[in-house]
Amino acid sequence: MNPFSSGTRLRDMIRAIRACKTAAEERGVVRKECAAIRASISENDPDYRHRNLAKLMFIHMLGYPTHFGQMECLKLIASPGFPEKRIGYLGLMLLLDERQEVLMLVTNSIKQDLNHTNQYIVGLALCALGNICSAEMARDLAPEIERLLQFRDPNIRKKAALCSIRIIKKVPDLAENFVNPVAALLKEKHHGVLITGVQLCADLCKVSAEALEYFRKKCTDGLVKVLKDVANSPYAPEYDISGISDPFLHIRLLKVLRVLGQGDADASDSMNDILAQVATKTESNKNAGNAILYECVETIMNIEDNGGLRVLAINILGRFLSNRDNNIRYVALNMLMRAIAVDSKAVQRHRATILECVKDSDPSIRKRALDLVYLLVNETNVKPLTKELTEHLEVSDPEFKGHLTAKICSIVEKFSHEKIWYIDQMLKVLSEAGNYVKDEVWHALIVVITNASDLHGYAVRSLYRAVQKARDQETLFRVAVWCIGEYGEMLVNNFGRLDIEEPATVTESDAVDVLETSIKIHSCDLTSQAMCLIALLKLSSRFPSCSQRINNIIGRYKGSFVLELQQRATEFNSIIERHQNMRSSLAERMPVLDEATFSGRRAGSVPAAVSTSQGVSVNLPNGSAKLSTAHVADLLDLSLDDAPAPSSSGGEFLQDLLGVNLMPVSLQPDANQAQKRGSDVLLDLLSIGTPPAQSSPSTPQVLSSNTDNRSPLDILDRLSTPSAPSAQVSSTGGNSSMLDLLNGLPSSPPTSEGNGPAHSSVTAFESSSLRLTFNISKQPGNPQMTLIDSSFTNKSQDVFTDFIFQAAVPKFLQLQLDPASGNSLPANGNGSITQKLRITNSQHGKKSLVMRIRISYKVNNKDVLEEGQVSNFPRDL
Repeated sequence: MNPFSSGTRLRDMIRAIRACKTAAEERGVVRKECAAIRASISENDPDYRHRNLAKLMFIHMLGYPTHFGQMECLKLIASPGFPEKRIGYLGLMLLLDERQEVLMLVTNSIKQDLNHTNQYIVGLALCALGNICSAEMARDLAPEIERLLQFRDPNIRKKAALCSIRIIKKVPDLAENFVNPVAALLKEKHHGVLITGVQLCADLCKVSAEALEYFRKKCTDGLVKVLKDVANSPYAPEYDISGISDPFLHIRLLKVLRVLGQGDADASDSMNDILAQVATKTESNKNAGNAILYECVETIMNIEDNGGLRVLAINILGRFLSNRDNNIRYVALNMLMRAIAVDSKAVQRHRATILECVKDSDPSIRKRALDLVYLLVNETNVKPLTKELTEHLEVSDPEFKGHLTAKICSIVEKFSHEKIWYIDQMLKVLSEAGNYVKDEVWHALIVVITNASDLHGYAVRSLYRAVQKARDQETLFRVAVWCIGEYGEMLVNNFGRLDIEEPATVTESDAVDVLETSIKIHSCDLTSQAMCLIALLKLSSRFPSCSQRINNIIGRYKGSFVLELQQRATEFNSIIERHQNMRSSLAERMPVLDEATFSGRRAGSVPAAVSTSQGVSVNLPNGSAKLSTAHVADLLDLSLDDAPAPSSSGGEFLQDLLGVNLMPVSLQPDANQAQKRGSDVLLDLLSIGTPPAQSSPSTPQVLSSNTDNRSPLDILDRLSTPSAPSAQVSSTGGNSSMLDLLNGLPSSPPTSEGNGPAHSSVTAFESSSLRLTFNISKQPGNPQMTLIDSSFTNKSQDVFTDFIFQAAVPKFLQLQLDPASGNSLPANGNGSITQKLRITNSQHGKKSLVMRIRISYKVNNKDVLEEGQVSNFPRDL
């Protein structure tokens, strides 16, 4: 026989395909077999039709196209015999889906088979309908399925119930037709029929409020009785699993009781006793028992309030945490996180067990337990919990330290009512895992230290001791360098020593030694080295006896290959050697930083501002293009490593004392762009050719460089002469935010270009159930950048879940979407989802913004998709 004729057996074809050694050889075998099948189909050969379809199903499972054989399925289904129908229905379920138009042709055949006298053929039709039923087929065949729910054979009733689940999901309007038959199914004795009836009841409650109310009133007591009978039933071999009678039915019953009891006090009261019985009598030494206990806890936590039951449920979860199975512990931690909002005190009792889970070897359990500990922290337990977490930080795995460090820092910041405790805890974290700490954390620590005037000495001495023990921690080194530069004389003089401190003697030379040694250790980090040079400049003013040594240390970097360090070293060297009369003014302490303003900027809730010790506050342009870096207070104006664009320099919280920029050359704007973007440029005392700043009568005068190309040292010489004026006021344009090197005051507030929102809200999209609002503002100093805060509001009475927003723009626009604030939108406008967008218009002034949007979500487990175009943006964007 020809190996590729239509009469080839299925096993021979499989053997030939498996014998292929290459993909090309396999494609050749499949191609020849498909050609033989096509020839057989064209000849309308009924003898091998079932064999051809079986081979097509195997070819389909290998991923090859088999659409040419779809009609063969319909012909076999129309055959009178059971074997042909079985192959036909199997091919129908495998080769077709509900989107195929061919499926419409099989509706009549399925209807005839549903009324067939042979119950096995009826079962085939029900299986096919339950797998590929479309909405049109559901409407046409629903009466037949409703009739079969009362069929004499329990297997047919079970399959009809499963088929009904698909029908009501496809056409929820048909739900009311199945309410009464389902009520009858809930009284069945056959467990197979009963479990499908319970599942059908639960799905009906989800798609129909009327069905939910009906089952609450008519069936709650009956379901409670069924669960009690199952829980107390004697041993039955056909249902027993690990000594528990039908755990699958247990779980289905608990789930439907959860649906019925949620939001209904009467229904909840009627099931309290059986839930308590299941929770106390179910054995937890087997996996089947743990599954039942978990569903019981889930039900207790979702029905109406019963304090005693909830304590019992949380205690069960506490027992789960001691289980050796990682899966059981993980689901217990997940459930406890939800239980905190319901009964925090009951969860607090298991705090010690939860803390042990933080030290678990499984990374998933560690992270989930840490999240739970974070939620457990309150005013009364913050110190012992922080101590436990900090001690674990010393021995934790490197891959877990980042997550653990972030949580500890967040806890300390949230509950730090005592600044000395805050400083101590942050020093411990920086000493153990300083390389894992984010920039905003150590920036916040410096802000707190500057505001704690009575702790300046304590902080600098503590940092001095810590940095000597942990020199490899980069973040610790930066904070220590900053504080030594600001409060170095307190370190040497033991100024403000507290009773809890151990006496220690530190000389001026020791302080310089720390900086000299550390700058060598951190030679690869440009930011740390630049901070160290500034600290040395300040110490040269505070420690005159070490001035020459400091000058020699700084001088080593005059030949650095890094242009920034070379420039700093040259300028600082000149200040120390030739400009003694102005060095003390340049090396003054930084003004006290405003904590409230810094916290507000981190949260993004208030405009950027710098408050000086003289009480003058001036807004700075918030030009950040990336939220994760905009709220960071760069105390020395050292650009962040992940700065996404030059515009981020305009959003720094403090300007550098000497106004230098460590941004990579590839990211720096050209000269023309820098002149146009006045709000992003600092007028550095030592800069060359920077544009002058605009002044107003109410603005303090500042030192201003001319626009000629004088060298930095010539400018210093001119400023240091007695005849040189102390300040010059520029009358030319520009709106740079500048810091006076003598008093730290900004020159003038920015113009309206950098003052936040430039336009009002725009309703971008609105339907009968959803409204989308765009709050538009401009990027300061960058007219091409538009910032949009989108807000989604649900106008309907149903909660939207799995909410996803998508947008597309033309090629002349660049769009950046931040993550949304959530994926669940409350009903009736009781809350909103927010999402930030950034649009860069390369044709600004020529073309307006335009956007296509797509919004997808689920309502009652039904997918909804809405689309539209937004073209009502203001024309000047």
